[in-house]
Amino acid sequence: MKSMSYLVRPIQRNEWEDAMQLAWDTFLIYEAPEYSREGINSFRNFIRDPILKRMFIMGEYIAYGAFINEQIAGIIGIRNTSHISLLFVETGQHHRGIATALVRHCVSKLKEHDIKTVTVNSSPYAVGFYHRIGFVDTSEEIVSDGIRYTPMKLTI
Repeated sequence: MKSMSYLVRPIQRNEWEDAMQLAWDTFLIYEAPEYSREGINSFRNFIRDPILKRMFIMGEYIAYGAFINEQIAGIIGIRNTSHISLLFVETGQHHRGIATALVRHCVSKLKEHDIKTVTVNSSPYAVGFYHRIGFVDTSEEIVSDGIRYTPMKLTI
């Protein structure tokens, strides 16, 4: 597989819609087949929620992107200071280290603020990925509003 270089940086306001579209498109391929209609609707409502966008604009929801030639190839969000949210990588860019780089970037930023633990609610598709990079389960899989996830944490 050809390796491409990418740049991890904060997502800008004018890139928000593209980032959420990447999340939606990727969700439909890898997550939606495992979710109920309720779960699909819950996810769609979350990424389209104007409150989430307002939190992003106000700096309360932090989002980073991995960019290849100025095109967004992956995203990660941090909410509630240390909770990973919306980690998605464009289908054609999987297995190139982008998700790992996004998580590592966020972890390094959190360390700067003396954060000791990072949490995530992993989708079924991503459980193995999170285990490989050091996260441990804090509970068995949960279903809430149709969203399936395994709560996890990483001590940093």
